[in-house]
Formats: sequence, C-alpha cells, structure tokens
Amino acid sequence: MRKIVLVTAAVAVAAGGGTAVAAAASADTGRAGAAAAPARSIDWGKCEVSGPSDPMNQAECAQVEVPLDHSRPNGRKISIAVSRFKHTDEKNYQGVLFVNPGGPGGSGLAYSPALARWIGGTGHADVAAKYDIIGFDPRGVGSSKPALTCDPNYSDPIRPDYVPSSWKEEKAWIDKSRKYAQDCAKKFGWLLPHMRTTDAARDVDAIRAALGQEKISWYGFSYGTYFGATYATLFPNRVKRMVLDGNVNPKNIWYDSQLEQDKAFEHNMKAWWAWIAKYDSVYHLGKTGKAVEAKYYAVRAAAKKAPIGGQMGPDELDDTVLSAGYNTGYYIPFAEALSAWVNDKDASVLLDWMSPGGEDNGFAVYNAVQAADARWPRNWSKWHHDAVKLHEQGYRFNTWSNVWFNAPVAFWPFKGGPEFRLKAAKNLPGMLLVQSTEDGATPVAGGLEMHKVFPSSRLVFEVGGRTHANTLNGNVCLDDKVAAYLDTGALPASRRGPDAYCDAVPALNDPDPTAMALKAARTTAGKDLPVGRP
Repeated sequence: MRKIVLVTAAVAVAAGGGTAVAAAASADTGRAGAAAAPARSIDWGKCEVSGPSDPMNQAECAQVEVPLDHSRPNGRKISIAVSRFKHTDEKNYQGVLFVNPGGPGGSGLAYSPALARWIGGTGHADVAAKYDIIGFDPRGVGSSKPALTCDPNYSDPIRPDYVPSSWKEEKAWIDKSRKYAQDCAKKFGWLLPHMRTTDAARDVDAIRAALGQEKISWYGFSYGTYFGATYATLFPNRVKRMVLDGNVNPKNIWYDSQLEQDKAFEHNMKAWWAWIAKYDSVYHLGKTGKAVEAKYYAVRAAAKKAPIGGQMGPDELDDTVLSAGYNTGYYIPFAEALSAWVNDKDASVLLDWMSPGGEDNGFAVYNAVQAADARWPRNWSKWHHDAVKLHEQGYRFNTWSNVWFNAPVAFWPFKGGPEFRLKAAKNLPGMLLVQSTEDGATPVAGGLEMHKVFPSSRLVFEVGGRTHANTLNGNVCLDDKVAAYLDTGALPASRRGPDAYCDAVPALNDPDPTAMALKAARTTAGKDLPVGRP
C-alpha cells in the first residue's frame, strides 16, 4: 500500500520523562484475546517540545514497556512511547480515546493534543473534553524503543527513475530494494518477525492495562482502520467505540492493495489536471486536463535529463505532487509550484515542498509491518507483469512508484503471514466507518468490505470526496456524526449499503484560487489547509 502517511503533520516529538512500565497482552492465537496482565500505573512526565508554543506542552508523556513477543511475556522487552491529553470534564468522563494516524509507520505521539484541537475546531470541544486522548508511536516507530531504521539515505535524491525504460533501470531498483531488505535484516533481524499488526494491537492492550482502563475508544485514520479492526477482532470485549476513517480493504492485505491504489490515484491525478485547466488563467499550464497532463510529463522527462534546481529528478517530482492525489487542500500550492517552474523557471517553490531524505523510520516500519502481515509474491516476474499491465492500461502516475515503495518486501528475510482474518464478535459494539467515495489511498471498496466484515457497524459515505480520511476537516455533516457517536454512541440508522451520506464540501473539494473560498473553508475546518493529517 502506497505511502499512507505521506501527508501527516510534521508534529512528531520524542517522549520525554516518565518511567517505563511493564505490561503484557495475550499471545497471537487468532482468537479473541485475554486481558493484558495487571501492570502498575504509568509514571507520566513532561514531553519533549520544540518551544513554548508547542501543543505538546499541554500533554504528558511516558514509555510503556511491552514484550517483544507477547507469547513470551517474560522475555525480551521493547517500549512504546505514549502521550496523554487529559480530559477536563470530570462529570462526564468517557474514558480513553486512542488515536492512530495511519501508516504503517505513522508517528502518533503528537496526536493527543492534535485530535482534541481538531474535534474542537468542528464546534464539539465539549466532546473532546470528556476523553483522555492517547497518542502513541507503535512499535518500531519514532520515539518508541527501538526505532527501526535500515538505511537513512535510501530515499535521498536523486534516485533512479521509477518508470524503467530498460531492464538496466529496472534492475537498478531491484538491487536497491534487495539491499534495503538485507540492511533491515542485518540491523533488526530480531525485531522484524514481531512487527505484525497483531503485535501492535497487543501493545495497545498492554497500554490499556497500564492505564487501568477496562475499555478503550479508538480513532483510526487510513491504516489505523485496519489496526483498530485488528484490535477489535482480538479484544472485542475491550472496545467501547471506534471511528474508522479511510478504510483499508481487509480482502487486500497487502499486495493487491497497491494495485487498487494505482487505479484510484490515476483518477485523482486526472481530476487535479482538469482542475488546473479550469484555472488556466491563473496557472497557464494548459486549457484541458489532457494538456496539463502532457505538460506534467514533459516536465518529468526533462527532470530526468536535468533535475529541477539540480535536486529534483522525476521520482522526487512524482513524490511531491502525489499529495494532490491524497488531499485537495494541496491543489493550489502544488499548482502554484508547478506553474512557477514551467512559466518562470523558479524552482524554489517545488524544492520547498520536496522531502529532504536522510530519514527512513516511517519507510522501514511500513515495509516491516506489511512484510510480516501477509505473504507477498517472491517471484519478481509477478511484480513486473502486473506493473507493465497497469501502466499499459493507462494507470501511469503511481504504478511503478508504488512497486518500488513496496519492493523491499519481495526480498525480506522471511515469508510473512498468514494474513490475520478480521471478524466480528457478537458482543462487539457498533463502529462508525467513514469513507470518501473518491479516496485514492484507501479506495471506496475498502469501506464497503469493512462494513461487511463488521455488520453492526454503520458506514457513512462522503459522496464525491477526494481527500483521504477526511473527517475533522470542515465537512459539518461528517463531523457532526462523528461527534454524536463519540459523545453518546449514537449511530445512523441501518440501511442497505452505506447507512448515511454526506456530500463533499465544494470549497474544500474544488477550491477556487481566484476567490476567498479557500479561506472560508479553512475557517470552517478550524485549522489551516493543507491539513496535517493522513
């Protein structure tokens, strides 16, 4: 699955202070899990912050010690970085609300104050005030110990072209991917077999036990939907409420997910090309979507010969503007950046958006989790055949880049899986599932399939929405349903198919660079766009 956490906020901080506490959850049996072993309460301390205005000043942080292997609770330990933004409404206290931003590999430590702020921005601060909001870095991520890293320079520019024009170019990426897998095995071979989503879900239950809570609520974006659903399958009696936004298709764990993404992102990028053409008087990149697309690929081809600003080759360009396929909040800034380069030869705007490289924790965890979760094709001819077929069918933009983003798992030191089967227990409370119908990262079939697996859930469609995992982002219809559910457990009435519908907000889904529509949308959302979420 392609870069689920690409547009998460740059808000990661280290967990400072506090004492690591030991807690253990039940072994991975594939059945509903037993409660975690009793643990002494967490010794909270201050969080590391960037300055006096850092929202993490309002939170408290700690490390929670958990078993590397939950089937061996007395064996080797690792620790999970945890943060807490405490409730302020004592009378109506609702317990703990865990938040996960996605990934695999997304840091969630700073999301405890962030989620409170986002819920408050929808006009429902009273709901957030009833919860202790728990952010955390899943095992291997960020401030958890150890933090998985294999080759910090793996993504440094300028990389070989994603789209191979010869076997030599394809082999360069194959060799690069194989070497990355070897580096991971060499540095963290002891950790890699324990990076399944089920392992992380058992860590969550260990944290629950350390918090002294009988049940948890959960807010999961993107991969966080599969993460939460895994917890709900293992520990149905420990679930109070779950909001799952931007649903992973549980039938496609994980190889087939990338193929579906390739198609969905192609549609979203074509929507962006068409939007740019609509405002040709502003951007001067073409009067039709096809003309803008042709202009983009001409720029891309030129960047292969002469990198933009000496730093941005075709891969780096693709990675940068892909954000417009995730989130319509990026339509304007990336159109401006592309226009500045094409029309004025000003590379500075594009380069400001480019990832600098030099850090691979998120990428390492992403590959480690997906490699452990499922069985992937080990024969490269399968990867090659599927990529060539999709590319020739017209799915040009994301197909080959998605191949290389996932390719290290083809050379992983062990075969992963078997896939953990999600299922609903009779006593599982109803979940609230939210799905944008034009979501590129988690296509709409994921919401329908997750709803099928958990029949007591309710599914809300954001009709026409192209932004990935779009709750708490200015759609009042969506956000009111989320707030009502978190407040009282109220769910939409059950209907055949999706249970409720909300239209995408025009000012967010089709921003107008010539008017004040975007500013109004930002005000409605309660936070600046582009949004700092997955």
